[in-house]
Amino acid sequence: MVKKVKKYDEGLYRSNDSLLPGMCDDVGLICLAWACRFDYASLAGLNMRFSRLMKSGYLYELRRQLGIIEHWVYMVSDPRGWEGFDPFAIWKYSLVRRDWVKCEGMNHPRCLFGSGTLGSIAIIAGGSDQNGNILNSAELYDSSTGKWEMLPNMHSPRRLCSAFFMDGKFYVIGGMISPDESLTCGEEFDLKTKKWRKIEGMYPNVNKAAMAPPLVAVVSDELYAVEYESNMVKKYDKEKNSWDVLGRLPVRADSSNGWGLAFKACGERLLVVGGQRGPEGEAIVLNSWSPKSGVKDGILDWKVLGVKEHAGVFVYNCAVMGC
Repeated sequence: MVKKVKKYDEGLYRSNDSLLPGMCDDVGLICLAWACRFDYASLAGLNMRFSRLMKSGYLYELRRQLGIIEHWVYMVSDPRGWEGFDPFAIWKYSLVRRDWVKCEGMNHPRCLFGSGTLGSIAIIAGGSDQNGNILNSAELYDSSTGKWEMLPNMHSPRRLCSAFFMDGKFYVIGGMISPDESLTCGEEFDLKTKKWRKIEGMYPNVNKAAMAPPLVAVVSDELYAVEYESNMVKKYDKEKNSWDVLGRLPVRADSSNGWGLAFKACGERLLVVGGQRGPEGEAIVLNSWSPKSGVKDGILDWKVLGVKEHAGVFVYNCAVMGC
């Protein structure tokens, strides 16, 4: 039984014609919710009624209630498209409207911070301000209200760190506390108690100033990371506070100290997006591996999901969005 979502446009239901011939609209809407998001643009072009439906966001809410999740990967592999850049501006992309809108700025603008998302909220922590000061502050952004909320400070300031949610809690690991001193401790923030807990040795890999922030991803509340120098994938043992080596990456991370490579969670799979050079030139390759498939003789069974030809070999940014 699906809970009925709020009607976005009463006019949509006043037509004598059903959305799908032979079906009442309640059933037709559930059928349309299963349509691939790739086809939304084509459906919107059928008539004004379909156009209003696609632009309303109604189907996205219905998909959420039905448990339908379709992951898309967004990446930047060519920076030449940028015309202007404000290092402290916040922009939000709407999958419904397919456009960008400028959001309310952070209380403490920063860059080189760690961030993670959970549902409609995001938390950013650490980073550097416009004067180069390394921060220990953290802020929570609620996309439903568009507002920022200051959180208690972390135990340690850090920049070039990474962050994620796991088991409903927010974590920050790695990073630099000064230009020549890295951090091996992690910090855990409990959303219920609003308190930070320091975890010694949570990320023992020593980061250097030239290295990328830790490449980490969480799948099914399990933490995975890339060790740049060995090109190996590791898994975090929560009970022992240690890391176990699983197997090799499908691409190299050591050649550029971890930069230019994306390591993300995509549903129940790990996704590696990186460049490779071949006889036909440079290309960006999307590889995935399911932890459920296990590790056989120290080998991870990476599958190629897609290839973007003639796109260079450096991934500047990458995000996975599912709805």
